[in-house]
Amino acid sequence: MSEKKLPGAVRLRVAPSPTGDPHVGTAYMSMFDLAFARQRGGRFILRIEDTDRARLQADSEDQIYDTLRWLGLTWDEGPDVGGPCAPYRQSERLETYRPYVERLLAGGHAYHCWCSPERLTAMREEQQRRKQPTGYDRLCVGKTREERAALPGFSEHPVVRMRIPDDVQTSFVDLIAGRIDAPMPDDQVILKTDGFPTYHLAVVVDDHEMGITHVVRGQEWISSTPKHLLLYRWLGLTPPAFAHMPLLRDEKKAKISKRKSPWARLTWFREQGYLPEALVNFLALQGYPPILEADGSEREVFTFDEFAERFDWAKVNPAGSMFNLDKLDWLNGVWMRELDLGDFASRLLPFLAAEGILPPNPSLGELARLKLVAELIQTRIAKLTEAAPLVAPFFMGDDMIVIADDARGQLDAQSPAVLDAAIKALGDIDDHGRGVLASESDWNASTIEAALRAAVVDGLGVKARVAFGPLRTGVSGQRISPPLFESMEILGKTSTLIRLAALRSTL
Repeated sequence: MSEKKLPGAVRLRVAPSPTGDPHVGTAYMSMFDLAFARQRGGRFILRIEDTDRARLQADSEDQIYDTLRWLGLTWDEGPDVGGPCAPYRQSERLETYRPYVERLLAGGHAYHCWCSPERLTAMREEQQRRKQPTGYDRLCVGKTREERAALPGFSEHPVVRMRIPDDVQTSFVDLIAGRIDAPMPDDQVILKTDGFPTYHLAVVVDDHEMGITHVVRGQEWISSTPKHLLLYRWLGLTPPAFAHMPLLRDEKKAKISKRKSPWARLTWFREQGYLPEALVNFLALQGYPPILEADGSEREVFTFDEFAERFDWAKVNPAGSMFNLDKLDWLNGVWMRELDLGDFASRLLPFLAAEGILPPNPSLGELARLKLVAELIQTRIAKLTEAAPLVAPFFMGDDMIVIADDARGQLDAQSPAVLDAAIKALGDIDDHGRGVLASESDWNASTIEAALRAAVVDGLGVKARVAFGPLRTGVSGQRISPPLFESMEILGKTSTLIRLAALRSTL
């Protein structure tokens, strides 16, 4: 690394690979990185590790930026914002790695390997057949190109491998788990035939060049840490501190993967209508205890800033917890109820627009009605995607109401009389022709409720639960809807009566 002074007392990074939809683990690691960096007045760096050219996807990098920003996990340095250690894409740093490889070769810590893929496959199969540990058999060690070419299984294009000593120290101290004994590494490839470094070399060089002080990653990388520490030692570099986070696990306690779990994709949470505040809160609880209050009580609902302020590596639970979507739904509901009404309505809008319920740029009148409806449903949904069927009846034409099968199924022999009495009672309410938003109108939820209770519950002797079911079905087309009287107030007298009459005509 150059002698230039890098900003930040501590420097942490997240380094995702743009090989598909961003993994939720990227957000998980980013959140802990950022919390520690903010607490210590340090810097959070985003680096793109794009050396796996075969699996590269063109739009994946943009998705990484978009989803992390959606969560509020913003970085101080990165490919899109620049910084003193640019470039921040590995594919643009290839010339950086070559001198380090040459130093390792010159020091006898690395060697060229000309073994063909076919030979390596046959070697592993034979090791497995003999029930031996798999690993490179060092056929190429100490040989010149000409000497190796005289043997079978030769490839014209060599890789470069680490030469692991027999007495290598595999234990190291972790910020979370303390001393860890990792398995013995093999002669890892550090430079591929195409000139691209493997993860193991690139991560060491990049972390050093970028002044990374703390490496935070999942427990699956524990076995790689001895290799990385060897590279630091051989190259005469100071290693960072390591913190291996507990894995995110599914209900079967297996590491979550995008192949098995749709919610392993970070974009899935946004698509499903989760709030970023709730997801950040939830991910924190996957590896960290609730906030301990002064009175000894625990609080599970907290902001990122509260998390960062009290963060301590010693409190991270090495075992972690299972990914419980029911818990996330609960947290999401709590966070939604904390939103002010305007903010809640604005967050609903993209989901309603996607369903064609409202245009992407609604009129002032539509926004005013949406805010009224939002107040009715804010405590009734756990995710933003659940709003569409509840909101839709308020924005469709009266002739477009379709009675759902389960709603029609609850109608009974009393429903015609209930509808007749309700239509007459509601028709007698004077709305002054002014509509729902006129403050002087008698058409409001309390007046509507009083009229319907008098006419249907008292007048017909029908229990409220039975009496109001057909009315709910008539105005919304659904068995479950927002509060009935408030819904009628928002719809207005004319629409309410048209819809009730339409249902009555089918009975």
